[in-house]
Amino acid sequence: MIWNQKRECMPRKELQAFQLEGLKWTVGRVYESVTFYRAKMDAIGLKPKHIKTLADVKHLPFMTKQDFRDNYPFNNFAVPKEKLVRIHASSGTTGKPTVVGYTAADLEMWTELMARIVCQAGVRPEDTAQIAFSYGLFTGAFGLHYGLERLGCAVVPIGGGNTEKQLMLMEDFGTTVLISTPSYALYLAERAAELGIDIQKRLKLRVGLFGSEPWTEEMRQQIQDRLHILATDNYGMSELIGPGVAGECESMAGMHIAEDHFLAETIDSESGEPLPCGAEGELVFTSLDKEALPVIRYRTKDISVLDDSPCACGRTHARMRKILGRSDDMLIIRGINIFPSQIEAVLLSTPGVGPHYQINVWRKNYLDDLEVLVEFTDDSMLDNYKKLDLLTTQLKERLHNVLGINVKLRLVEPHSIERTTLGKAKRVFDHRNDPK
Repeated sequence: MIWNQKRECMPRKELQAFQLEGLKWTVGRVYESVTFYRAKMDAIGLKPKHIKTLADVKHLPFMTKQDFRDNYPFNNFAVPKEKLVRIHASSGTTGKPTVVGYTAADLEMWTELMARIVCQAGVRPEDTAQIAFSYGLFTGAFGLHYGLERLGCAVVPIGGGNTEKQLMLMEDFGTTVLISTPSYALYLAERAAELGIDIQKRLKLRVGLFGSEPWTEEMRQQIQDRLHILATDNYGMSELIGPGVAGECESMAGMHIAEDHFLAETIDSESGEPLPCGAEGELVFTSLDKEALPVIRYRTKDISVLDDSPCACGRTHARMRKILGRSDDMLIIRGINIFPSQIEAVLLSTPGVGPHYQINVWRKNYLDDLEVLVEFTDDSMLDNYKKLDLLTTQLKERLHNVLGINVKLRLVEPHSIERTTLGKAKRVFDHRNDPK
């Protein structure tokens, strides 16, 4: 099922012409309405009239999260505050929150995008969808809520946490679609097992839409095996619009980008130079029709690969690979670049350990050490030191082969690593700059 056949299956040549019109409109709009953008463009002698092809996007200046903070709260908006009908914001854990806003037209576009995303994941109007994201300034819950309603689903807006009640309502309401973070989906499965709930017999779940935090293919497999569902990925961020920028179709061959609303690039994170389609790089997005908060070449810090080859589903929009990591989450340990996703992939593909883990980075005598804590799943290991030692050795060898460095590994008892039931899971703790 395709939500918008005309838009989602547009021939590439026609789509690119459509994108160019949107790019020209957006560049002209921000130049006239946003002092921040005009100053950046004037500094390099660039005018809206210089944008004549899609390739000219490379001449436009980048925008970063810091630009949002520097213009807090509303200075990078292209409409006066009176035109806003919704305001969202990030958590602001590292400073002022990132504030985003929407006009009525923006909300309509967002709702349509979300209907598209859930539809291509396999959700249908007869489904009952349970949203286990927290409602509030976070964009995730609201975006998916309105998209699901637009499709015609019954929505259960329970929000985050309260796991036992989540499971009760899933059973009593016949929930077929789960919306949450991937880490919370695993926690739901774990809690169901503890409560003696046979998921296959008592629940009707069949599809999950998971996002808001990075997750590997190995974690996807664990979710599918434990919840007996199709686990799909979707992508977005508040600065762009929220969820709805991209999502997987049932072919599971990457996330289709809403290219009629966003122009996607990949760049070299160090030089900022554009990369060809198919090359691994940092994702950069330009909005094509947002009214309240247009963004030009927003650097996401997310690492992925673009693919514009035809998809079996019939959609023509380019796809992006599951996020490989973030350039700002990359750990440099003794000169070697390491992404947390590499560690997760090893752990989740090793029998005997669970999906809950923690990464600690320490500095001792000017040298960095990487420590990984992961739970073993077999309680009998508590009294079987030989088995425990064998699993530890096996994991350390696998991590060394993948990462190229020796890792301190500690197997810990089941349920000893804190679970996250609200918001994103925090797995990496860098102690190198902790007070002495």
